[in-house]
Amino acid sequence: MRKGWWLCLVGLALILFGSWQASRIQTAGGISVRDVRFQSPAGTRMSGLLYIPPGATAATPAPGILAVHGYINSRETQDGFAIEFARRGYVVLALDQTGHGYSGGGAFSEGFGGPAGLAWLRGLPMVDKANIGLEGHSMGGWTVLAAAAAMPDAYRAIVLEGSSTGKPFAADGTPAWPRNLALVFSRYDEFSKLMWDVDRAQDVAQSAKLQALFDTTSIAPGRIYGSIAAGTARLLTQPLATHPGDHISHAAIGDALDWFGRTLEGGTPRPADDQIWFGKEVATGLALIGCLGLLAGSFDLLLALPVFATLRRAPPPGLPRRDRRWWQGFALSALLPALLFFPAFIAVTLLLPPSAVLPQTVTTQVTLWGLIGAGLTLLLARFGPPAPARAAPQWLLAAMLALATAAIAYLVLLAMATWFSVDFRFWVVALKPLGPDQVRIALVYLLPITFAQIVTLDALGRLAVATDGRFRRYGAAMLALAAGFLLLLAVDYGMFFVTGQLPTAFDPLTTVIAIQFVPLLAAIAAIGSFTRARTGDAASGGLLCGLLVTWYVVAGTATQMV
Repeated sequence: MRKGWWLCLVGLALILFGSWQASRIQTAGGISVRDVRFQSPAGTRMSGLLYIPPGATAATPAPGILAVHGYINSRETQDGFAIEFARRGYVVLALDQTGHGYSGGGAFSEGFGGPAGLAWLRGLPMVDKANIGLEGHSMGGWTVLAAAAAMPDAYRAIVLEGSSTGKPFAADGTPAWPRNLALVFSRYDEFSKLMWDVDRAQDVAQSAKLQALFDTTSIAPGRIYGSIAAGTARLLTQPLATHPGDHISHAAIGDALDWFGRTLEGGTPRPADDQIWFGKEVATGLALIGCLGLLAGSFDLLLALPVFATLRRAPPPGLPRRDRRWWQGFALSALLPALLFFPAFIAVTLLLPPSAVLPQTVTTQVTLWGLIGAGLTLLLARFGPPAPARAAPQWLLAAMLALATAAIAYLVLLAMATWFSVDFRFWVVALKPLGPDQVRIALVYLLPITFAQIVTLDALGRLAVATDGRFRRYGAAMLALAAGFLLLLAVDYGMFFVTGQLPTAFDPLTTVIAIQFVPLLAAIAAIGSFTRARTGDAASGGLLCGLLVTWYVVAGTATQMV
């Protein structure tokens, strides 16, 4: 049997098993999960996943919770919280903020969508309107605070995960507002300066803003201040996690469970450490790995068709050994992307605000970063050894092959999202179907991102060594693209965990985004090595990676302009 069939079958098996297992976990105990759409008062399309526990009916309403993700994430990022809330008998609306996921509008608009989400949740007949909780992570905290400010009597308790009251995006907190607040602020949160104006997250209890909220200058984590009955209760907890790590922290999720167990009436009591959500993360992570296998297998099988016969070529002979010049090329390939990362991202923030032409800030940042890297790679190549002779790429056929390969993976993902209400993800690394607005936006960024991928994979191919076996060939390629980011993050977070202060605290958001680039660049290298071994050049692989990277980034970030 051709290798492509095995890759497709294994990939599909991982996808089907992972998606089914993820669905089984998020519906454990009879919970139903629905993909819902509704309109905000301004007419904006809003999106969410609605978790309904068994027994929640109009005759026997259950407590409700509005759960909201942070910036450049989506409703699925809240799965760990939503699954555990629903297991405890709460009706949960995991909301896409405006400009995120499948919600329309621009990011930051209409109170991030929080007031509309709370109003819609309260309108459900199976929700006990006297027992509603609000939970939000990072910018999702500002989303639920906007809901609390717009409807001050419409909720009973709130959990801010890695978030804050007050400037820049929320109303100032007081000893009486918001009501019954628990702040879960991890000991290694990267955003302590932005959120609470302290240099180290461990010192958040010394924040003057937090002390005003708690109405005391002496805040002890784990101690409840104020009165739950009066709505003035305050609690600080500090789990051992980072800002994005709150989503995969049993302690951070457990603190939210414990607070709503104390402040909301109804539901099904369970210990805070009784959590099953991580199995869902593992399952959708398997599906994500399976998707890579499906892509490789589909490419191999499509390439065997007569229509693509002229694309099938052996790669040029690799270098005879790893000499000094090879190590120089390897170091350049690994370090250049990491060195350009912060300058390119900061340049977009300062010089290229979102517009109708470039509506997604993070996608624009990724695009500029890729183009600068590609330009420097082409410039440096002029001073290096000449490239081996090879046939001219057949761009039309290569584009057809790349498009057909990506379409197969996309249709399978769409089927899993429809049947099981899941995407392919582990933590913040996620592949999900594009929304209607995102399809149009993807077309804007596709060509420059694809150009950068073709140049990157062409340069990577020149590092191939003739004597390498399969595992060494793939491993070297993956390190050549991802090692710079591994080193950057190891140094950055190593110092962070030792000192409590992030060396790149001048731009913590870009630091957090950099985490995704390790698996993303490793996947690009693996796909590029696989396709080059079958076509002899970077054309088909670069076009395929251009489609995949554009899809990945556009679907997973925020749209500022509509």
